[in-house]
Amino acid sequence: MITESPQQVIARTAAAIAPPNEDAAARAAERQERLTKPPGSLGRLESLATYIAGLTGSDRPRLARRLLVVAAGDHGVAAHDVSAYPQSVTAQMAANFAGGGAAVSVLADHAGARVRIVDAGVAGDTVDAPGLLRLRLGAGTDDITRGPAMSRELAARTIAEGIALFEAEHDAAGGGGVDIVGCGEMGIGNSTAAATIVAAVTGRPPRSVTGRGTGIDDDRFEAKIGAVERALEVNRPDATDGVALLAAIGGFEIGVLAGVYLAAAAARVPAVVDGLISGAAALVATAVEPAVQPYLVASHRSVEPGHSATLEQLALEPLFDLGMRLGEGTGAAIGITLCVAACRLLDEMATFDEAGVDGSDTVVMPE
Repeated sequence: MITESPQQVIARTAAAIAPPNEDAAARAAERQERLTKPPGSLGRLESLATYIAGLTGSDRPRLARRLLVVAAGDHGVAAHDVSAYPQSVTAQMAANFAGGGAAVSVLADHAGARVRIVDAGVAGDTVDAPGLLRLRLGAGTDDITRGPAMSRELAARTIAEGIALFEAEHDAAGGGGVDIVGCGEMGIGNSTAAATIVAAVTGRPPRSVTGRGTGIDDDRFEAKIGAVERALEVNRPDATDGVALLAAIGGFEIGVLAGVYLAAAAARVPAVVDGLISGAAALVATAVEPAVQPYLVASHRSVEPGHSATLEQLALEPLFDLGMRLGEGTGAAIGITLCVAACRLLDEMATFDEAGVDGSDTVVMPE
């Protein structure tokens, strides 16, 4: 729980965000040139590690402490038949996450990341389980086709709770801090809210940024597009004010993740973005404070059309494209794995001098 006012939490976090450290990135790039490989032969793994060096301020970053935040929340817009699944699934899937039975559970374990599940605002009751934080900011949002998702005051609190969550994880004596964080989500109706955010921020037509989410049929797809259009018309969201944007058309899980992005940037911790909904949270975070943007690492490109628009708006190049659209943080977990691999190469590979290998000025290295 936060002790400052939500507005104070957001303001001091935003003020603490510094630009990436160019000196650390330059030192990392120089080391890359001395490693036992032809320059550039590891492709984007080299530039990724160099970039992370600039974010962390360390020329040999070690991403040993990995966290994946999976925030769950329901949406009033689900009443308009925009999903193939009932709202009861959100609480059930939160229990599945906690029990280790979900796709993200498997991939997080593979990445060596601890998982923090957050009941940000699930309509049904969630189980008490290790690793599950019950914020319970509401029993789902209000219907955005009829008015705002939540009040501005509640939106600010939602973001502040996300900041507090990350700070607690980063400062935890037992947990040992956070070197990299990934963000995922769960919530029936949240791809509709996310598409509305994307349309509001990018100015693109709702039909061009709205996808089929859970695999809905044509009738539900048309209903979903109609819901996005009505939400924009009814609320007329201000895309330049992150708190107002969240209040008008967002979700509790989206706000919590936006807070995580803000706090991670303030702590110089790379934040790996998952798919459409996590991307919408990144749009909210950058509307609150644009300085967040450099600390965002796009894991993958979702097949959801709004996600490509989001990546373009945020000027992010995804690390991979596997045709994924599950959410949960599955792409972020794989993204963490790639970030760790890139940084281990930078840190643990020998230089030509260390290995006693002639450099490229004396011998041609094989490709």
